[in-house]
Amino acid sequence: MTRFDDYWGDPAIADTLIFRWNSEAAARLVELQAGTIDGMDNPGSDDFSVIEDDPNLALYERPGTNIFYIGMNNTYAPFDNERVRQAFAMAIDKQRIVDNFYPRGSIVADQFMPPVIFGYTPEVEWYEYDPDMAKQILEEEGVLPGFKTTITYRDVVRSYLPEPGVVAQDFQAQMAAIGVEVEIVVMESGAFLDAADAGEVDGFHMLGWGADYPDATNFLDFHFGKGASAQFGDGWEDIWDALNRGGALADPDDRYPIYVEANELIKQHVPMIPIAHGGSGCAYQADVAGAHSSPLGNEYFAVMTPGDRDQIVWMQNAEPIGLYCPDETDGESLRACEQIHEPLLGYEVGGAAVVPALATGCDASDDLTEWTCHLREGVKFHNGAALDAEDVVLSYMVQWDAAHPLHVGRDGNFTYFNALFGAFLNAE
Repeated sequence: MTRFDDYWGDPAIADTLIFRWNSEAAARLVELQAGTIDGMDNPGSDDFSVIEDDPNLALYERPGTNIFYIGMNNTYAPFDNERVRQAFAMAIDKQRIVDNFYPRGSIVADQFMPPVIFGYTPEVEWYEYDPDMAKQILEEEGVLPGFKTTITYRDVVRSYLPEPGVVAQDFQAQMAAIGVEVEIVVMESGAFLDAADAGEVDGFHMLGWGADYPDATNFLDFHFGKGASAQFGDGWEDIWDALNRGGALADPDDRYPIYVEANELIKQHVPMIPIAHGGSGCAYQADVAGAHSSPLGNEYFAVMTPGDRDQIVWMQNAEPIGLYCPDETDGESLRACEQIHEPLLGYEVGGAAVVPALATGCDASDDLTEWTCHLREGVKFHNGAALDAEDVVLSYMVQWDAAHPLHVGRDGNFTYFNALFGAFLNAE
């Protein structure tokens, strides 16, 4: 990526930004130590102290604004049995996984929401680890003895899952301890995400989520709301109802008891088993001024000065799957997208406070059903065209209208829009 000198604000400091990727944390660190890259994502669990002890490097830790979970699809037997899903929720020693495979700053997940995000309700406690009870229930439901299944994942390091291969093996061993035989299946990242969204993954699957914005709607509505993908199979109307009510209110005091209800229902129905909120970080050459990590995973490289070099080279865990950003959900793609696309309102660099971007501000009606955003003047696209309201409308229409000629993307799911706003216009 090259600097846009006619940018409305402060242009990027470096002339060039280069994205590279390597799935191995150790390989990323070797390149950082050798000086062939300026920054890297997700150091390995054992590398935090190595980076801190090296005067040529700098570590920037992230809070665990994410969730790693093991999902189940209720359209496949025996996962169509709620009691069976509850039994599997009792069978996993989550503390063992966090202690053995996660870096410092990581905690065991006792619900889908991280504690730092509004919508987390500590009074809703997850099932206690009880493998004997889990085995007894599976025997009572006729699943054991003799049950064989799979656990499917993509071999991509994420802040919520720093060591996917060994975590899968540990899960396999824990299931074997209660008499369940699990085969490990590894898929290519894009194919796996597409299959999960389409509800085509049988058995267990390993996935996670990092915050796009700090609210329950980003975590719960996207995954369990009426517009959610088919990842967990058929949805639950009682969860839909609670999330609709919680998302329609603005007062946190009014919303909170609704999310207690929603989290209780998610615990009851067990679409997935929450495992961990992963601590993570970024590492940079010590001479990179403006280096930072973001709690939302959207590090902004335009503000960084890479020493006396005219380019900044960033290495992440995997290749961006695509750059038609409305049709992507993968963090590796979205980080790249966020360097070249801009919203009406954004987040402060390295934080989660809302700041003006292409809009100088937005005003809401009294009932919060209508928003008026005031576009910044003097914003130009790379071809010289001026930003206007029609551009904003079009950016929404290509996502909403399934018949629009630009509603194409990489696979056409537009999962974010459907999950957060409901049905498409002109959908088949």
